[in-house]
Amino acid sequence: MSTTTNPPQDFAVQEDAPSGPVPAQDAATHGAGDPAAANGNGDDRTAVLEERELKALLEALLFVSHEPVAADRLVAALGHTSPPEVRQALQHLGEDFDREGRGLQLVEVAGGFQLVTRPDYAPWIKRLDRARSVPKLSRSALESLAIIAYKQPIVRADIEQIRGVETSSVLRTLLERKLVRLVGRKDSPGRPILYGTTKTFLQHFGLRDLSELPPLHEFKELGESEQASLPVEEDPASSLP
Repeated sequence: MSTTTNPPQDFAVQEDAPSGPVPAQDAATHGAGDPAAANGNGDDRTAVLEERELKALLEALLFVSHEPVAADRLVAALGHTSPPEVRQALQHLGEDFDREGRGLQLVEVAGGFQLVTRPDYAPWIKRLDRARSVPKLSRSALESLAIIAYKQPIVRADIEQIRGVETSSVLRTLLERKLVRLVGRKDSPGRPILYGTTKTFLQHFGLRDLSELPPLHEFKELGESEQASLPVEEDPASSLP
């Protein structure tokens, strides 16, 4: 006589996957974390990110960037996220850093967003970086940079007329350090080159745009902490008699 045994109770029987659409309550988790699903490869699901995840993604993107990132670039990198959502998440991310007293802060500078260290911790950062000597911006270079910043676009002859000295070596240094760029040529005899500041200039001085330039006397009285962050070598010509 044969007997029939039932399957052991501690083994789950796998059911066939439903052939119909995924229920709405499961859509949020179906394919989560799958970039292919977010891109629409074989899945029409709209990837809606929770703000916590969106802030984490933005923090990661900004952390790996060495320069300010424009909001539209962040939107393009994320996909399926609207500009207002990204800007709101950026605002809340910045508030989180401030509220938690973190060592970093989120700033809007040079037309984009960037994670930077807080000024209060500059002395400790300098201790860590003390082995590397960062020369300050020379007075002649700073004066020329200030003239360009406030009167751009401007030709070299006008800079020299204001300063009363020759500025070719200073301009060359500022160009090499990407604080100044060529913006065109003046429509006058000889078509001299016009100079203007760069995004690097805005970034190093913590400015969103040129409208945030401080009064000229404040610019020329920058302290050592501000000057030390500028990637400009000491102008050898300034030490000549």
